[in-house]
Amino acid sequence: MDVTEMRTEPLFREDAYAQDCTARVLAAGPEGVVLDQSVFYPQAGGQPGDAGVLAWDGGEMPVARAVKGPGESVLHLPAEGATLPPLGAMVTARLDWGLRHRHMRMHTSLHLLCSLIPGAGVTGGQIGAERSRLDFDLAEPPTKDWLTERLNALIAADHPVGEQWITEAELEANPGLVRTLSVQPPRGAGRVRLVRIGAAAAPVDLQPCGGTHVRSTAEIGRVEVTKLENKGRQNRRVYVTLVGEQA
Repeated sequence: MDVTEMRTEPLFREDAYAQDCTARVLAAGPEGVVLDQSVFYPQAGGQPGDAGVLAWDGGEMPVARAVKGPGESVLHLPAEGATLPPLGAMVTARLDWGLRHRHMRMHTSLHLLCSLIPGAGVTGGQIGAERSRLDFDLAEPPTKDWLTERLNALIAADHPVGEQWITEAELEANPGLVRTLSVQPPRGAGRVRLVRIGAAAAPVDLQPCGGTHVRSTAEIGRVEVTKLENKGRQNRRVYVTLVGEQA
């Protein structure tokens, strides 16, 4: 089968808390392993691809990172020197859950950060396990202390985090939902996924996003805005870190 015709069912989309799954190997080579379904999130939208392991009867392959492959496939990139699974084999795909959960906490905290700087377009961003950032089209951001205090207040309020879907026509009619200036939500599927923080009637934050998030803001734990940088005219970078560990 041509790799461009292969499709990996994105199980992470239905359940961001699924840590493993059983899957069949559709393709395997040095450029990556394609499965028929996977819990691995492929790198996209500033969120790193998941790491973990593929295990089968008689062997296992450490996965260094998951990335988007041709068509609708996900490539599970093997660690250097790793043995590839046999074509057609049934494998258990298992996440490095600690890493994924930190990315989920970080990603959700960046949505909250957006809610504290309304009206400013997002010009860039990157999610990391240790530190994350967002860049805003903004002359002068609030202070680190102000942002830290209000971020932690939103987290402590234990707002629910969920999703809803709208049509592409509805998105076109509400352009303010899109905060990113350089990257637009993918079109062509007829509908767009929104991530909502807070009650549906009055959300704290609502914007298109394809990443993985925690179920409630309290799960993020305490955060700190550690640095503000001037990255050029009307471009201010805000760094956020997680403080302490969560179960």
